Amino acid sequence: MSEWWTYTLSDFLMFSQRSYYRLIALYNEAVWPAHLLALAAGLIVIGCIARPGAHTRRIALLVLAMAWGWVGWAYHLERYADINTAGPWFALAFGVQSVMLCFMALRSHGAVPAGTQKLVALGLSGLAVLGYPLLALGSGRGWHHAEVFGIAPDPTAVATLGALLACRAHPLYWLIPLAWCAVSGATLMELRVGYAWLLPTFAILAVAAGLLFRQSRH
Repeated sequence: MSEWWTYTLSDFLMFSQRSYYRLIALYNEAVWPAHLLALAAGLIVIGCIARPGAHTRRIALLVLAMAWGWVGWAYHLERYADINTAGPWFALAFGVQSVMLCFMALRSHGAVPAGTQKLVALGLSGLAVLGYPLLALGSGRGWHHAEVFGIAPDPTAVATLGALLACRAHPLYWLIPLAWCAVSGATLMELRVGYAWLLPTFAILAVAAGLLFRQSRH
């Protein structure tokens, strides 16, 4: 019997790249035209980051909370769990993040992001909402495999990192989005997906920008 340290992530994956993207295609087909509503919600988040304030901050966080709740239920629990036994646990984590974002939205105070930090936050959220769906075309898979903010977990997590950066959120609110970027990034790498490096890169960029801001305050 092999020792536990000889195992790699590929030993635990129960699905292939083909199965993974077939799941996404069937999911997109089932929930269409919710993508249009999700795109509108993503644009609202971007607009709120562009015009920071207590009111817009609350709107962005509530939109993100709904997105995390929906993805946790509709994607992880109802579909991803069919090919990954960790799906229900991912659904739980997304539900927890949804509640945390709601709690954060109810807090009346919030700092206004500095110029550079705001630009990074806008860049992350903009790429998540507008750029991420284009990865399906760039990889030759077509629109039916597109991963859309508020529908799929990866762009939802990246957009959330942008909003958390803009809100100068406490590190506690970052834990689940960062953990998902690590888990999903590692999964995509094992599936040999060409853009698997994007999620970890976005996460590192968001953390670096947040740390630089904190240092500049002292």
